Amino acid sequence: MAHFVNKPAYRQLVDRINQHPQGAPPSDLLYKILQMLFSEKEAGLVALLPMKPVTPAKAARVWKMKVVEAEKILNDLASRAVLIDIERNGEMVYVLPPPMAGFFEFSMMRVRHDIDQKLLSELFYEYLNVEEDFIKGLFTHGETQLGRVFVQERALSEENALIVMEYERASEVIKTASHRGVSICYCRHKMMHLGRACDAPMEICMTFNAVASSLIRHGIARSIDVSEGMDLLAKAWDHNLVQFGENSREKVAFICNCCSCCCEAMQAAQKFAFLHPVHTTRFMPEVSSDACKGCGKCVDLCPVAAMTLVSAADPHAPEGRVARVDEERCLGCGVCVRNCPMDAIELNLRSERILTPLNSSHRNVLMAIERGKLQNLILDTHVLQNHRALAALLGTILRLPPIKQALASQQLRSRYLEAIIRRFSGESRD
Repeated sequence: MAHFVNKPAYRQLVDRINQHPQGAPPSDLLYKILQMLFSEKEAGLVALLPMKPVTPAKAARVWKMKVVEAEKILNDLASRAVLIDIERNGEMVYVLPPPMAGFFEFSMMRVRHDIDQKLLSELFYEYLNVEEDFIKGLFTHGETQLGRVFVQERALSEENALIVMEYERASEVIKTASHRGVSICYCRHKMMHLGRACDAPMEICMTFNAVASSLIRHGIARSIDVSEGMDLLAKAWDHNLVQFGENSREKVAFICNCCSCCCEAMQAAQKFAFLHPVHTTRFMPEVSSDACKGCGKCVDLCPVAAMTLVSAADPHAPEGRVARVDEERCLGCGVCVRNCPMDAIELNLRSERILTPLNSSHRNVLMAIERGKLQNLILDTHVLQNHRALAALLGTILRLPPIKQALASQQLRSRYLEAIIRRFSGESRD
């Protein structure tokens, strides 16, 4: 990183990025990526922004400039999806998203001519796929992860289709979203520039709600209606793609349709399966040994290598094979069910319930606790200036299980928080 020693703005930006529960390990590659996405002046300014969304007036105070000048900079950053702009109470507020799912992906979700996307793809590949520290940090630290898998609804039996929760359905996310957008798949676009992309559809990854509104506004996503969103799900089904989306029950921001060869989430699920880098569905495939003929189609198509062929243990057919599920690796997506020619696989409920955070704020608090960054959320400058935001954050903590409350209190080392948790717990027992 010696090349950047004399550029403190980028070091400050890296520090700012790493205040978020989803950080980015410093490396020379990271600095090169940031240099392509931010000018040195922009890096210094963005490094000063709090984690909570800011108005142009608040940004102007932080940056010590006129509001009109601050607003121009904010709008320029939002036009490149470096920042996300959100309309609240009739005015725009701006926030720096994490690198993933965030401004890393946004930089490759459309064809651009203002940056060298081939060079950027090469840097992303080296930083994410070769160095791996970023992917390990993103997908393997803590119990609460960024994303979860949606079950392929067509693979469900009639009985299971009745009990699957609404938030577990990609179709329900599409139907209930305030805004829907589709963009080029970041992963396959990146791999295309490296000459390694597969033949899966490119324009198939979806964003929703406030994030979609911002990306559509700036031409990074194309607005779609419910019907086209459902068509995209059908296209993903036809190409055996896995729906990987934001790990929250409300206001889901994205659903990617992932292949095993290009998608970093699927690759993380393959490499670090024992660390559970991706939250699974509530379902697990079960193979009927009587019906299975050992054709191996499910083995070939499983996106995370969770299916294998083993001996059928049939003395009358010593060479016979049957499929077996590795439950530690399985995502419960249903790709194997959809492709079994003998209908020998069905999805059944897992023995343990899969818990999904209520929304992104809830998830970020959980991730911050598990990654030792809770103090960054509570001590964020903007939060301290907003009692409602602080109350909401503490309220989220108070709804956590007792063990996580204790962990939060230990990390924050705040007598005030400990007293609130103790009081809340006491009231709950009355």
